[in-house]
Amino acid sequence: MNLEKSKKRIAKKVKMGFQGYPEITLEYFSNASNHATEVLVKFCLEEGAEIQEQRFSSKGDVREDEAIQSAIVKMIERSEAKTVSQIEGGSDVEKS
Repeated sequence: MNLEKSKKRIAKKVKMGFQGYPEITLEYFSNASNHATEVLVKFCLEEGAEIQEQRFSSKGDVREDEAIQSAIVKMIERSEAKTVSQIEGGSDVEKS
């Protein structure tokens, strides 16, 4: 899927606000201003359920990585997520 199309589909779901569960939350982490090198995708099936997480990283900006953005769209579609929320400019990338 093309990058712009993926970004538009994600943005459209985010703009809809809370629509119920299942819910996917996208949290972007950066090590430099306006340059997200990691995204944490959190999936919650229902209120109070255990949260499943998947982390993607890139040497470049993950928001501009076509493969990662396409994977996020596929996750949203396959999980039939009713809500998608996004946390921009989150905290710094954790060093482990």
